[in-house]
Amino acid sequence: MIISASRRTDVAAFYTPWLMNRITAGYCAVPNPFNRNQISHIDLRPEAVDAFVFWTRNPRPLFAHLDRLDAAGYRYYFQFTIINNPREIDPKSPPLDSALNTFIALSKRIGAERVMWRYDPIVFSPITSTAYHLENFTQIANALEGHTKRTVISIVDAYAKAKRRMAALAAQGIPVADDVAATEWLMPKLLAVAERHGMELQSCAETIDMTAYGIYPGKCVDDVLIQRVFGHDVNHKKDAGQREACGCVQSKDIGMYDSCLFGCEYCYATSSFATARTNHEQHDPLSPSLVGWYDAAPPTTQPTRNKIEAVAAVPGQLSFDLE
Repeated sequence: MIISASRRTDVAAFYTPWLMNRITAGYCAVPNPFNRNQISHIDLRPEAVDAFVFWTRNPRPLFAHLDRLDAAGYRYYFQFTIINNPREIDPKSPPLDSALNTFIALSKRIGAERVMWRYDPIVFSPITSTAYHLENFTQIANALEGHTKRTVISIVDAYAKAKRRMAALAAQGIPVADDVAATEWLMPKLLAVAERHGMELQSCAETIDMTAYGIYPGKCVDDVLIQRVFGHDVNHKKDAGQREACGCVQSKDIGMYDSCLFGCEYCYATSSFATARTNHEQHDPLSPSLVGWYDAAPPTTQPTRNKIEAVAAVPGQLSFDLE
């Protein structure tokens, strides 16, 4: 099984000690987001994991553990988001220079094919115009040339959890627009920049057809990539739990909603930033589950748990200031 870590929160940035403790234990527990009484036991033993897909804006806390993952035989790659939006939209993302340095260091460590650059989602607003995005995307692409083979884009969606925050932005004079003309102008230009820097440009779960611009739908959880990079065959079935436009193959997500601290205004995974802060403060790195203390027995009688050699949360482990 492919493990997604995670579409629901930034595990690498904020919960690396928990993740490594769960890898030591050989499993984690994930409650159903819509019914906390249904708890899944997720096998994290090396022989059970086809690959980890890490979704993150700051993987640096994981760097100290990559040797351990490699020695245990885990396959993994990163979906690494660098957008460089103004602070009104992305208030706590790592500063651009820090993010670029981290990206390049990771790419040098594991290879350019295993670090995807996400310029996602694209927000059209008075402070993030088409000209802004073209200049911004070009600047980042210049810095990342040779350090990634793929960049992933999408246009921001008005998710239910973010509607109140989007309305608050509009009240501040920063309305987010669903601008078809802007999309039509920008997409071919982003493609040209990506190709100039040796990057394949893919769209992510887009309902609009971008093939007219030469941009084709991608798979963030990618069976073809795993086969090519690791020589490992996986389940090729589309993940039915994702949106219809999503091309990802099946995976198990081990994150939990309302636990990320980055505070992106458009975030679909956080309904309340205050709840996310509380969940993070109360998080226990020794818990089987990322939030709270949920546990589940393995589906078979075969033992999967090992003695936990606890990884303690490290104060100040982040390489940038969230405040």
